[in-house]
Amino acid sequence: MSGGKETPRQKMIGMMYLVLTALLAMNISKNVLEAFVTIEEGLNKTNENFDEKNGLLYAKFEKGMSENKVKTKPYYDKAFKVKKAAEELCKFIDDSKAELYMLAQPELTKQIADTFKLKDCIVKDNYDIPTNYLIGPEVAAPTGKGVEIKKKIIDYKKLLYDQLDAKDKASLKIGLNTDDVYDDHEEKKVPWEVFNFDHTTVCACMALLAGVKNDVKNSESDVVKKLLEAIDAGDFKFDAIEAKVVANANYITAGEDYTADIFVSAHSSTQNPEILIGHVDTTTKIAKLVGTGEPVPVSAGVGKYVIHTGAEGEQEYSGLINVKAPDGSIKPYPFHGKYTVAKPSMAVSPTKMNVFYIGVENPVDISVAGVAPMDVQATLSGGSGAIVSKGGGHYIVNVKSGDAKGMINVNVSKKTKDGNKSAGPPMVFRVKKVPSPQASYAGIVGDGKISKGEIAAAGGVIPKLEDFVFDLKFPVVSWNMSIFVNGVYVDYTANGASATPQMKDILQRVKAGQKVMIEEVKVQAPDGIRKIPGCVLKIK
Repeated sequence: MSGGKETPRQKMIGMMYLVLTALLAMNISKNVLEAFVTIEEGLNKTNENFDEKNGLLYAKFEKGMSENKVKTKPYYDKAFKVKKAAEELCKFIDDSKAELYMLAQPELTKQIADTFKLKDCIVKDNYDIPTNYLIGPEVAAPTGKGVEIKKKIIDYKKLLYDQLDAKDKASLKIGLNTDDVYDDHEEKKVPWEVFNFDHTTVCACMALLAGVKNDVKNSESDVVKKLLEAIDAGDFKFDAIEAKVVANANYITAGEDYTADIFVSAHSSTQNPEILIGHVDTTTKIAKLVGTGEPVPVSAGVGKYVIHTGAEGEQEYSGLINVKAPDGSIKPYPFHGKYTVAKPSMAVSPTKMNVFYIGVENPVDISVAGVAPMDVQATLSGGSGAIVSKGGGHYIVNVKSGDAKGMINVNVSKKTKDGNKSAGPPMVFRVKKVPSPQASYAGIVGDGKISKGEIAAAGGVIPKLEDFVFDLKFPVVSWNMSIFVNGVYVDYTANGASATPQMKDILQRVKAGQKVMIEEVKVQAPDGIRKIPGCVLKIK
């Protein structure tokens, strides 16, 4: 095989071929030869899969040509040179197989031989015809079709390596070995074509030639992938994209225009840049800091710059973002920012989201400029619920419902010498129910495949609520499991999360291809009992 990783199917076919070759050497019955039909059909199916896989690679080249022809063209030309060479070699092998079929069964025409199936061959065990065709009359001096196949493989392999740069040539092992092979029976090295085709039956030859095509297509795939990777080898590799909004000012007053740049930013999830705060010298060709600069902590490609503010007014800062390029060099990118410091005003800040969820404790921080936390009071209106102070400006909001529009108001007042006065207009929050989780069984949510061992080892249903701001538990009240076993429909109900003994017993008897349905799952939510989506598990 070439440098690519073998699939389990390829490994199985290879192992079967070795075993059957050994059986042939032991003069086993002709019935054993039929197994080569299975091998050849398996290799033909793998070759079809390679055609589909390689077709996707070439489609990416076509897309690259439409998006950036200048960058793509050199590698596009090489890739399609590989494609043409692979097609020509595979056609030569297919033509050779057709010729061998016509020699073995003279009644076949070329048109029929081109699509002839090995399973229909009536002389599978004949080895004289393949030997004469592929080796020639003298084994010591091969002159048959096998010699031509060997030469074309060598030429094809050289063409593949010629398309790669020095680095990829050294790292990629293409395979397609045509060197002389040591023959234990002859006790010496013999040519590749003699080792493979001397006294080899028709069925074995067809499987061998299908295997050669397999190696040709696999090596084609490996080389084309390398060429595709080379197109962007010098580009920065960004695998995470986020939406960003950057305003020209972080503080405005009524009557002024608010302006912001809205864009997507990309970063690498595996490599953070270095961010330094300091004065940037932009008079040089490459921007650089004056001095060492102050480092900024970076996470997920984003630097978090935090500075304690004091004096009021507009403040400015600058610095460099140093990014490591694919070639190992450091590329600096200067930046400049500014912000305005003003006296604080009343603020109601939900510490989770701008939503209050029914049935859970929603934390909120409330502050009023120039007022001690103990002199601040907060109430709710427009809905049903309560807000409780926990001290230090921290509050807990428990809501039962919102108004007709699903909203609720937080009203803040401050104690003064003249009594309580409003600290500003009410802050409006949405009121929502906690989202429902999804049922999972053995880690599967929705539909999924699972082994018999995994499903038998699972203890029961676990509700999962992904990406939610609160860490909530949803105790399972009840659920159903249904399955067809030996043509009989079985339906069980469990109270609580755990599977019943009957469920565990039936799961020990499931077979590959059967589906296990987890349905009618009911859980205890903060606002009452809910029915949540179940899951379907297919045994693999």
